[in-house]
Amino acid sequence: MAAFSTSSSRPYHIIIFGASGFTGQFVVEEVARTASEGPKGNLKWAVAGRNRTKLEKVVEQAAEALSKPELKSEVDILVADVSDPDSLAVMCKQAVIVLSCVGPYRFFGEPVVQSCVENGTHCIDISGEPQFLERMQLNYHDQAAEKGVYIVGSCGFDSIPADMGVIYTRDQFKGTLTAIESFLTVSAGTEGGCIHDGTWQSAIYGGTLFYSNELQQYAIPFMGSDPSVVKRTQRYLNEELTESPVQYGAYVGVGGISNIFKLVFAGLMFFFLVKFSFGRNLLIKFPEFFSFGFFSKEGPTRKQMEGSSFRFIFHGEGYTEGSDPSEGKPNGKIRTLVKGPEAGYVATPIAMVQAALTMLNESDSLPKTGGVYTPGATFAKTTIVDRLNKHGIQFSVL
Repeated sequence: MAAFSTSSSRPYHIIIFGASGFTGQFVVEEVARTASEGPKGNLKWAVAGRNRTKLEKVVEQAAEALSKPELKSEVDILVADVSDPDSLAVMCKQAVIVLSCVGPYRFFGEPVVQSCVENGTHCIDISGEPQFLERMQLNYHDQAAEKGVYIVGSCGFDSIPADMGVIYTRDQFKGTLTAIESFLTVSAGTEGGCIHDGTWQSAIYGGTLFYSNELQQYAIPFMGSDPSVVKRTQRYLNEELTESPVQYGAYVGVGGISNIFKLVFAGLMFFFLVKFSFGRNLLIKFPEFFSFGFFSKEGPTRKQMEGSSFRFIFHGEGYTEGSDPSEGKPNGKIRTLVKGPEAGYVATPIAMVQAALTMLNESDSLPKTGGVYTPGATFAKTTIVDRLNKHGIQFSVL
């Protein structure tokens, strides 16, 4: 197994790659905020990316935001570029874990995974792109296993709340849980907010609309990475740990009638424009216009983030203790809740950093061999849920 401790040749527990990106800057702040939770209370970390000047600015911003001026002299800066394999190798060889923040991952993610595997470095990303995640497992799982390297995708809002929420619900159920449905709602404060990308895609690609009594609003199937990730986790738990798998369905609330009209209209425009190069250019250039303000190039403001939150409600059913799952219908139910702060740029850095800290501090509780894994497969036997609870992503039974 690749080491989980630093050495003279591998001096950093964590290197944040893509640290100057919009999400990366918040990951930098979260790492700085939680550094005392590293091995023996001391996390050694650095930032990396293409542009040294931008990286210096990100570190300065974090120092100011957290009132930690010492960061400007303590945090090392490395220059690396996904288009330069040698620079990636130099970076990876210096880290125990690389936090990859270089989306879209279908364009920029694979070189990082490849370099991590080749150089014996663990990797965590926050991809919400099912095709990328599944391709990485198909192409790199065997090599990662040989090297003892853990490659763990979707460790942000996509898909730790859903994946660990299913495992948490199963663990809280007294008996054999057989099926779970999750319902996601996202709330924005007085400053407004952005809707999750998966919601727009669901409307665009014809998700079945229905009225949810649980949410008291209309809902559609969730087309993001959660269903794919959860199913991969359940397959792993069944095949490798002989645990009973749980069927999973994911839905997201879209609000009232006015929101539905907006989503359908936006979807029709998207469906027409995405077929042509000029249309794709328009969508990329003017996301705020074509999504009714749900997306913007600048991303949400800090005030918008402070007022936003998410809620996952999980409905599970199964067979209570003493019941025979092979006979009759399920006779037990459970409801759980996973809730947290703004999804994309507050909850995602929290989840990503806690995933890294869990790997560093609880390596004995990870799967027996390296490989390309989902969050649930990686962290099912760890205390990551307790760690998340302490940092504002809260799991509870209703």
